Amino acid sequence: MANVTVRNIDDNVISCLKAQAKANHRSLEGEIRYLLGQHVSRHARLADFRERTARLGTLTANRPQTDSVLLLREDRDR
Repeated sequence: MANVTVRNIDDNVISCLKAQAKANHRSLEGEIRYLLGQHVSRHARLADFRERTARLGTLTANRPQTDSVLLLREDRDR
């Protein structure tokens, strides 16, 4: 595993992270590790979602699409 040093973090940020770590029964280092992992995981899922939706979009690229607002209004009017 690699080590990372982050300098000049605002004191307020550190205080908030310490409080969050305490509430989650983790050390400050553990909390930062957890948050970084969550952030990277969320971005990976978002990138995967965008790739899948782009692939789905190519399946209907040359077909006319109905505006979803119209479909919602129709459904509400029933």
